[in-house]
Formats: sequence, C-alpha cells, structure tokens
Amino acid sequence: MQTTSPPLSIDDLRASLRPGQRELADWIGGPLAVAAVPGAGKSTGMAVAAAIAIARQQLNARRQLIVVTFTRSAAANIKAKIRGYLKDLGLPQQGFQVYTLHGLAWAIARTHLELTELNSDSVLVTVTQNHRLIRTCVEQWIAANPRLYQRLLEGRQFDGEETERLRRQSVLRTEVLPELATTVIREAKSSGLMPDDLQRLGQEMGDDYLVLAVAAGLYQTYQEQLRRRNWMDYDEMILAALRVLQDPTVRQYWQTQVFAVFEDEAQDSSPLQTRLLEILAADPTEPDNPARANLVRVGDSNQAINSTFTPADPIFFREFCSQCDRQQRLATMTQAGRSAPPIIQAANFMLQWVNESRLAKSEIPFEMQQIQPVGANDPQPNPAPESHGLTLVTPTDTYQTVELIGQRVLQLFKKHPHHSAAVLVRTNEQGRFVARELRRWYGEALSIYEVGQQERQSHVPAEMLTLLQFCDRPHSPDYLKAALTTLMERKLIPTQDLNALVPFPEQFLYPGPLDPPQTEPVLQARYFCTSLLRARLELPAYQLISFCAYTLGYDQSELATADKLCDRIAQQTGHDNTLPALLGVLQEIVNSERFEAIDTENNDDRYTQPGRLTIITMHKAKGLDWDYVFLPFLHENVIPGTQRIPLPAQFLGDFTLAEVARAQIRAHLHQQPTFADALTAWERAQNLKTAEEFRLLYVAMTRAKRLLWMSAAAKAPFTWNKPENVDDRKPCPVFPALQERFPASVLSCRGSFA
Repeated sequence: MQTTSPPLSIDDLRASLRPGQRELADWIGGPLAVAAVPGAGKSTGMAVAAAIAIARQQLNARRQLIVVTFTRSAAANIKAKIRGYLKDLGLPQQGFQVYTLHGLAWAIARTHLELTELNSDSVLVTVTQNHRLIRTCVEQWIAANPRLYQRLLEGRQFDGEETERLRRQSVLRTEVLPELATTVIREAKSSGLMPDDLQRLGQEMGDDYLVLAVAAGLYQTYQEQLRRRNWMDYDEMILAALRVLQDPTVRQYWQTQVFAVFEDEAQDSSPLQTRLLEILAADPTEPDNPARANLVRVGDSNQAINSTFTPADPIFFREFCSQCDRQQRLATMTQAGRSAPPIIQAANFMLQWVNESRLAKSEIPFEMQQIQPVGANDPQPNPAPESHGLTLVTPTDTYQTVELIGQRVLQLFKKHPHHSAAVLVRTNEQGRFVARELRRWYGEALSIYEVGQQERQSHVPAEMLTLLQFCDRPHSPDYLKAALTTLMERKLIPTQDLNALVPFPEQFLYPGPLDPPQTEPVLQARYFCTSLLRARLELPAYQLISFCAYTLGYDQSELATADKLCDRIAQQTGHDNTLPALLGVLQEIVNSERFEAIDTENNDDRYTQPGRLTIITMHKAKGLDWDYVFLPFLHENVIPGTQRIPLPAQFLGDFTLAEVARAQIRAHLHQQPTFADALTAWERAQNLKTAEEFRLLYVAMTRAKRLLWMSAAAKAPFTWNKPENVDDRKPCPVFPALQERFPASVLSCRGSFA
C-alpha cells in the first residue's frame, strides 16, 4: 500500500528560505521592494511567498494573486513552482494567475474593447510588418515635411553636388530616419508620451535639426497608419489596458478581483508597465494611497541590461526601492548559492571598482550591493571552485584564445563529463568566429552548440525574399541595397558605403565606357548581383532558392532549411512556377514569421546540456548558468566600447539622431535638466551605454558556478566583420584591475592549466 507524505506547514516552507526570501514570505500587505543579487533564488523566494500568501489569505478565483514576469518561459517556470508549493501545502492549485506584462495587459483590454480604441479583429503587428510600416511612415513624413527634410539633407555642409545629394537621400530614407522612428516610438510610447508631448518637448530642446520635432512627426504618422490598418503593437496593448482602467467601474472591478501583484525582474519594466501594475495593486477603498497598494516588486538594478532595446532603465526600480526603504519596506537578498566564493569575490570587486573608476562619468552603473555566500546549512550551498575558480589569461591573439578555450573545455569534460560549459560573447559575430575556430581545431572531439547559428537559420526565408525581390526588380534602389546588405552581412562582399552604389542601379550593374572605373570592392559586389540576374534568366523560378542558398554559402542546417522552404512554396504555388507566384508565397511566409528552421542536431535542452559547449551572447545568457563560463575578447573597444557613428551618416554631425532623441526623452522622464545642444545629449547617451555595458559584463561573470575564465588577447580585430585583421588592442579596463587584485588567478599562456 502506497503511503503519502503529510502536507507541509507554512512554517516548514518558510524555514527552507534564506534571509531576504523570508522577508518576502512574511509579507502580509502593502508595498514591498526586494533587491536581489544574482543567484539569490528570487524566483524560488517569490514562488514560496506566493503560495504562502494564497494559503494565508484563502485566495480563490474571485480574489486572486497576480504574478507578472518578463518572458513566457519565466512565467511557465514560476507557475509550475507555485503549483508545486501549493501541492506541498495540501491546497488546491488555484487563487493565482501568472502573466507576462503584455499578456496581462491584453487580458484586461479584451474584456472591454469598446474602451480601448481597438476592436475584436485588431491584429498584432509582426516585426517584419513593423519594419515595412516604419519605412512607409518615413516616406510619408518626407513628403509632408520638405523643410525639415531639407535641413537634414544639408547637414553640416553641402555643396549641392547631385551624386552626394542622392547618396544622402538614401542614407536618410533607409537608415537615419527609420532608426530615429523606431527608437523614439518605442521610447516615447512605452513611457506614456504621445506625439504632441514630443512636439512640446522638442520646443524646449532647440537643437539645430529639431530632432524631437522630426521624431514627433514620424510618431504621429505611425499612429495614424496603425489605426488605418487596424493594427496594434505591444505598447498599444499596455495603453489599451490603461484606457480600460480609466473607467471607474471597470477599475474597481479589477482592483476587487486582484488581491496583490507580485512582479519578477522589476528592473526591466517601463514606466507605463509599472503604472499598470500600480493601478491593479491599489486598494479599491483608497486607490490613491500608494502605502495601501499590495505591490511586491523583486529585481536587481545591477542586472538591468535591456535599456538599449527597451525604455526600461534601472533608475525606476531604484526609485521604488528608495521609496520602500523610507517606509522600512525594503528587503535585500544578498546571499547567493550559485557561484563558488572566488567567482563571487571577482564579481563584487568588479562592481565596486567600476563605480569608483567613474568610467561612465555622470552615470553610476551599480548599486553598492555585494553578493554574500550562503550559510553552512543552506540547501543550495556554494559549489566548490574548479582550480582557483577564477582564471585570467592574456593570449597572443584571438586565434590562440579559442585554442586555449578548447583545450581547457576538453580537460574539464574529461574530468567531469556531466558538467556544463559555455562561451559568452558580446556579439553573434564573435560567436560565429569561436564556433568556426573550435571546429577547425578540435572537430568532432568537442560537442558545440552555437545559439546564433539557429537564429541565423530562422532568417533563411527573409534572405531568400531579399535576393529574389532584387532579381525581380533589379533597378529598384531599395531592393538593390537590401540585396547588397545581405551579401555584406554574409561576408561575401567587402564592407563599403552602399548608399554610394544604389542611387544609379543601371550604372552600378552594367557600367558604360564613359562611367568612372569601379573599385575592387564594388566589382565584387557587382559580380554577385549580376550572377543573381543571370540565374534569373537561365534557371526556372523553383530552382532560384537553391541557387541563392549556395550563393550565400549556407551550411548544412541552413541548406536543409532552404530545402524545406522550397517544398513549402511548391505546395502553395501548385502549378504556378512563376517568380511573382513564388514571391507572393515567400512574402506571406516572412510576414507570418511562423516558418521554423531545421535543427539537424535535434537538441532537447538547448543551452545547458551537460558535456556540450554552448556559445551564446551575454544578453541571451541572462537567467542561465553553467559550471564553467568562458568570457573571451574582453577589449576596451568591445566593453564598454563607444557609440558608433556610421560613416555614411556623418554629414549630420558627430552623433546619431536616434541616440540624441533617446537621451532627450530620458532626461525629461528622469526629471533631469534638458540639453543645450545635440552633442551634450550624445555625450549623455554614451555614458548610459557605458554603464549598461559594465552591467552586462557583471551579468556574464555571475553566470559561472565553478570556474570563470576571462581573457583579453594582446591582438584582436577592430571590427568582428573582419576577424582575420588583428592588431594591438587595449583590454577592457576591468581586466587589468582584476589581474592586479587576483594575481594567483593570472595564467601564463605557456603555463599549465592547474
């Protein structure tokens, strides 16, 4: 006869928690901020606290706890944990809902669509559709604002030469203005700013180009296009939910249904998203009293690494923590059992050193919160370090770096075959280089999973569409530039200013005897383009995808994905084997973004599988950990790097319009003084980027459990588009500081690995 264990008590669950986690579990009402260091177990603490709150308050379907997190995978993970703890308590698995922020917003909005300015058949705009929509908005704005556009075209100086005018037009239409629109719409909309707000803000700034006035016009056009097409973007979901909650009856209904809101990864929330949670968590009897709001926010501002992609900024979570601290409602989770003590010491030193160095000037990258090892009786003790736990290496060049990584990984896996390892890189180009060189050095002896490769395979339909649109309309400057960009990204043609080629497609593709001679990079670009056009004439349409795949130098997995794409198109076109029919189906596939690439390895646990080396970017590594983590290529031009001003756009000045606008908007949101000119705003943008890059390095360092291996080669490439061109490079400023602080961890490249 099978016996079942008696249910746990709340005290039993609470006793399993660490300091900080226990304060979260002891919460009974009101606002609470929890600042947690990496590896502190904040998701576990939140799940236990949620189960205890459900038990204590006897929550049910009519009075629920809402748990909000950043990604769908994180939502699924914490939902499973809460259910497990409720089961341990012998309680029904109800009384709570877990959402992503956008999922919560849509759940609210769709209940009262009549209040949202949306309707039941509104369509969520995809990334691809949004890119095309932005381009349409740019063209419409140019037509409606000739004076502002002419000011941009003239730049710092302009002699009126026709070829240069056409080149600048191409740069503005295809690069500068789309980037400005994308950045500003995301920043402003997620912060609750409308086009009219930007117009007023632009009048206060008064820079030479009236950047925010330009941005406001693009934003206004974008909103009009969304309404006309009955589309919505992700930010529109948040706005729609807030519009619904403006109705007093609806707002009181939701506030009555929601007992409390628990938010994970709170440092990644935008101001608008935070406002939504504050409304839901408010006490319906005192909705304007923040001290009565049942809002628990858990996060780590030192792991805020998304502000280059989203309007999230660590300043907002820090302000919430400060407010709670004044009310004695701030808890800290400083004990972490993820990493060995030497790794913790290195991360703590790096955090303090960066703040004291003032490399980010006016910005302070980190809160002074140190990671502490867990207690002796903790259920998740800190693991024992491998060797010293920290290894600092200065290889001769980037090629030797990869050789050393391969040697060390093979040694570690031979000793511990069930452990996991990863190489964390700053960019996908670096990851591609590491994977290529490891396979060249070690072949089948080392099992490798390159995360970026799978992501590149998902771009196969888009790349095919780009090349075939050029084949169909080779005299279109836009299609020509898109095809050349794809060839350049694939390293098939040298990096060059494409805007100088595309204004006159005929002259580029088939120059006459009176045209100026073409340079070698231009000749290479022309060769690939004319080869595509010749194939268009000589091959049937259904063979063009295979030809393009071989032209782009696809690997085995990418070729398999291209073959799958051909089969899908053949099924949908039937007997119509013309290029227009093929393009129509391919456009539909790209728009739907539902075409799945083929993974020839068929992995189940993609990122942390034991006995295999994962190559992944630092951003994508957040939330994961491995026994052994390798951080190569730690050079000053990579971390912290500098804000890049694309050469084709330098006629505008020593800044980019998108970053200037972003800095201006953030200064307004943070209630900071406005900028006297664009250069001052640009400098502030650089400081923000520097601070975030150091936080990204901190996140990468704290992914390691037993060994953290860091290197800065003496010679490295200036640009990873050409990894073979190496020269002397300065290390990331943190690296020599670590070498000085931890001399026992410094390894000679000729020494042993012990």
